[in-house]
Amino acid sequence: QVQLVESGGGLVQAGGSLSLSCAASGGTFSQNAMAWFRQAPGKEREFVSAISRSGISTYYTDSVKGRFTISRDNAKRTIYLQMNNLKPEDTAVYYCAADRGRPIPTRDQYEYDYWGQGTQVTVSS
Repeated sequence: QVQLVESGGGLVQAGGSLSLSCAASGGTFSQNAMAWFRQAPGKEREFVSAISRSGISTYYTDSVKGRFTISRDNAKRTIYLQMNNLKPEDTAVYYCAADRGRPIPTRDQYEYDYWGQGTQVTVSS
């Protein structure tokens, strides 16, 4: 079993920055592709970004390209999401997820095996 705990959410003004972290325990972290998803009020959960097991390959949804950066530190069993130039439409609960069987991550949330409890990000205009 893998347990994931997100942190770093909060309230920020438009144009500001936040850095999210997701710490993993259990399992073999370096063998998991990892991803960030988000869910805004009244909307379905959507893919934000993902990173391969090695950290070499990264993927982003179009709306965050150039503003968000995903990274991982396998020694610390942690992934990060640096979010810059935040917009009100980025407001959501952000979740990290782990896919234990896949070296290259997918954008399909149903392929992920483990989820964190989420952290709230609120961007005011």
